[in-house]
Amino acid sequence: MKKTIPITTLFLDIGGVLLTDGWDHLARRRAAKHFKLNWAEMEERHSLTFDTYEEGKLTLEEYLGRVVFHQKRPFTQAQFRRFMFAQSKPYSEMIELVRKLKAKYGLKIAVVSNEARELNSHRIRKFKLYEFVDLFISSCFVHVRKPDADIFRLALDIAQAPARQVVYIENTPMFVQIAEGLGIRSILHTDYRSTCAKLASLGLQPDEGVIHETR
Repeated sequence: MKKTIPITTLFLDIGGVLLTDGWDHLARRRAAKHFKLNWAEMEERHSLTFDTYEEGKLTLEEYLGRVVFHQKRPFTQAQFRRFMFAQSKPYSEMIELVRKLKAKYGLKIAVVSNEARELNSHRIRKFKLYEFVDLFISSCFVHVRKPDADIFRLALDIAQAPARQVVYIENTPMFVQIAEGLGIRSILHTDYRSTCAKLASLGLQPDEGVIHETR
């Protein structure tokens, strides 16, 4: 009988898994409408500079200076920043699931996420991700971002976990494929219930106390 390799480490994306996306096209469109900005111009400027911002090479002030405040506005950076941060909402059932799996199985929890520094720090604090996440391999900290496979290699090195003992939960199909190419068992997250079922099939069965909300 083939010996089952134990799972010791859980890799997680943040946006789309633990929380809503922090600053995706829907959030930007809401911002453009709220602040009466030219959507097409804002998106073009965003697309030219956002990768650099997510890799931690620009501050939020510099990013907004390029994307929004390249001309005089009737609102302040502080007002825009507050609106930006307010777009983040938790997926409470997923957060509770990860907490319980960590407690039950003694898992090491590592975030592998593309996020800019100020937004990432806000989300970590606001939703108390630091209470159950052991390692944050965020693009703004390590200066490399998905789909570059190096961010997964870094995560494996930092977590000191062999790929065969890691499960990765991610909502972007391409990133799942890249992780699997490195030998990391991965779950394409679409909803809470299906992810629970996939985890259970890998031997990670949460206790009955996990809440069962829908996303």
